[in-house]
Amino acid sequence: MKTKILIIPFLFCTLIAWSQDFRDAAKKSIHSVVYIQCVAQQQSSYYNDFFNNDFFNDFFGGFGFQRSPRRYKTSGSGVIVSSDGYIVTNNHVVADADSISVTLNDKREYTAKVIGTDTYADLAVIKIDANNLTPLSYGNSDEVELGDWVLAVGNPFNLTSTVTAGIVSAKARDLEILNGKNNSNTLTSFIQTDAAMNPGNSGGALVNTSGELIGISVAIASNTGSYAGYSFAIPVNIAKKVINDIIKYGYTQRASAGITLREVDAKTVVENNLRDTRGTYVEKVTKGGAADKVGIKSGDVITKINNKEVNTISEVNEIMAQLSPNDKVEFEILRSGSTITKSLNLMSTKDLTELEDVAMGETIKAHGATLRELTNEEKIQYSMDRGLVVVKIEKGSLMNVGIKKGFVITAIDGNTSLSIKNAKMLENKKGQTQIEGYYPNTHRYYSYITVL
Repeated sequence: MKTKILIIPFLFCTLIAWSQDFRDAAKKSIHSVVYIQCVAQQQSSYYNDFFNNDFFNDFFGGFGFQRSPRRYKTSGSGVIVSSDGYIVTNNHVVADADSISVTLNDKREYTAKVIGTDTYADLAVIKIDANNLTPLSYGNSDEVELGDWVLAVGNPFNLTSTVTAGIVSAKARDLEILNGKNNSNTLTSFIQTDAAMNPGNSGGALVNTSGELIGISVAIASNTGSYAGYSFAIPVNIAKKVINDIIKYGYTQRASAGITLREVDAKTVVENNLRDTRGTYVEKVTKGGAADKVGIKSGDVITKINNKEVNTISEVNEIMAQLSPNDKVEFEILRSGSTITKSLNLMSTKDLTELEDVAMGETIKAHGATLRELTNEEKIQYSMDRGLVVVKIEKGSLMNVGIKKGFVITAIDGNTSLSIKNAKMLENKKGQTQIEGYYPNTHRYYSYITVL
């Protein structure tokens, strides 16, 4: 009986302390999270199941029907990161917006402009003409531990200034796991939490009990579109780098070692005579890239980067996403049973892409776009047999309908057997043409109708 009398007050005091931490964190963060509403015009280029179902096609004669653009509204959240009006949000919140309205916690409204976006990290920086705002202090996402209490602050379902609580369920989580894919060319390192998030939380804050920003809310895992127990946030150490680059340069200066990685599993160990499942396996090294210059080879296993252990591609991506071109980085590598160290100066992804494009063989230019076929590695990554990649885009019919560099064409006028030969046919084609495809980094599908 005495034991119970002693334990109950202890638990009661602990709950009071937790409650106070939550209250303090909520007070610090609520004034730094904004409500964002965007107005956009839906063009006929956006792929929409409604407009592409069999009934609609049969009734109107297929894609020859030219529907009128319609205006629609989207909403989300954002986090104030400077007192003079810079705000970070998700790229998908403001993408294609014709106008952006920002409402502060005190109900003041402003018109915002886009400073820069990063589709790879799904981040965007916007700015309002205001001063003396309350920015949210940065935490350190590298120091976040499993089981830490966190708060999600945002505007779900247009319910402004909503705070929910949960714990950190996982770190360096790869969202491609949900789709059964593994792609080292996309940001795949997220903080997973069970703090409730819903549509509208996108771009909002994930904060620790000190009220510090540790992540930018980005996605939920749900079959219904509403919260089902799994929420994800971009680690703030990655977001901070992207934010600073966009404010300073207008875009993110992303670094790369010029390697393609694969997870090390039991099968990889047997096939390559490895000691154990530690590290990440180097599947390919880009000729002329940073790794190639210092002698890193296909078949090497990277176990540490800057003295930090890495066992998944997500962990590698989280480190690399915080680095810049020309940064010096140290890789610890297992090769033929021995441990070696390689120091290299990272290259920009732009320079690396140019090297890869040169090495990928024949290209063709059609209506302002330079196209090439998918590589074998890309076919595996994208789960596709054929496709054409836009490696460069200039003025022309394809740019006019919104096609950008990196777009993967999956069909031309319904023909999915794509090759350089098809691209040559496209070069000379005239008249209305339907081009279907998607952007690998966002997995958003589009169908463009253009007159070539």
